[in-house]
Amino acid sequence: MTALASVPPTASLTAPPARFRDLLASEWIRMRSLRSTPWTITLTVLFVIGSSAVATLTDNADPSGSAVFLPHVTYPPAGYWTLTLVASAIGALTVVSEYSSGLIRTTTVAVPARGSVVLAKAAVTAALWTAVGTAVSTGSFLVSQAILDGRHAGVPLTHPGVFRALVASALLAPVCALIGLGLGVLLRHGAATMVTSVFTLLMLPPMFSESDRWSADVNHAMVLAAWKRLIQNWEADPESLGYTATVPGSWIVYALWPLITIALAVLVVRHRDV
Repeated sequence: MTALASVPPTASLTAPPARFRDLLASEWIRMRSLRSTPWTITLTVLFVIGSSAVATLTDNADPSGSAVFLPHVTYPPAGYWTLTLVASAIGALTVVSEYSSGLIRTTTVAVPARGSVVLAKAAVTAALWTAVGTAVSTGSFLVSQAILDGRHAGVPLTHPGVFRALVASALLAPVCALIGLGLGVLLRHGAATMVTSVFTLLMLPPMFSESDRWSADVNHAMVLAAWKRLIQNWEADPESLGYTATVPGSWIVYALWPLITIALAVLVVRHRDV
């Protein structure tokens, strides 16, 4: 009785609510503790930069800048396919692994604000993959230009459209990772999330051509199409591009896909049982 009497009446026996920065720290520790993540990211960076180098060495096209696509500034097909797949997969595994192992129940008990947990995961994922995308984009550009400089055919960073292409290529990784994370929250199943991510990001855009206006409008709303538009050299031959999306519109597509996906994930997780 004496011990109980010494406790002030206003004292709370419950733990204080977790602050958002605490959630960020927790998600960073969780992501960093996964042994497969650093190895996967390292191999992906090396492969994408290597594919850019190989594409530059084997390409005999005229690199004078007259092509519609900027020469050897961004990833070759093998590079962006790999980066898109790995980024979306790891983004999805950030949350799907907790659902499959049952750890999500522990998380929601410790942090009842489920929306804050999703936002913390999204923030850490975006920061990590922005750094990875920047490293890959810059590395691919430097390696490719080093090879081209030996042929006296390199393009400087100040060449029209180069900086925009580098930024768009760097942001491709976090955009795909956040989409994968959002789909993981919505679907909660690893295989279903992977298939949906691959179909949405890589398989769906080529189904719509730019020959008809309606088909071009659908195509321009896709992430892959937006990336391709942002790395295009518009100054080269604008008349040959048909129903071409605008640069501001492509940036908007880049922003809306992760924002809408994460917003839906936050909305769903707040009203769904674990």
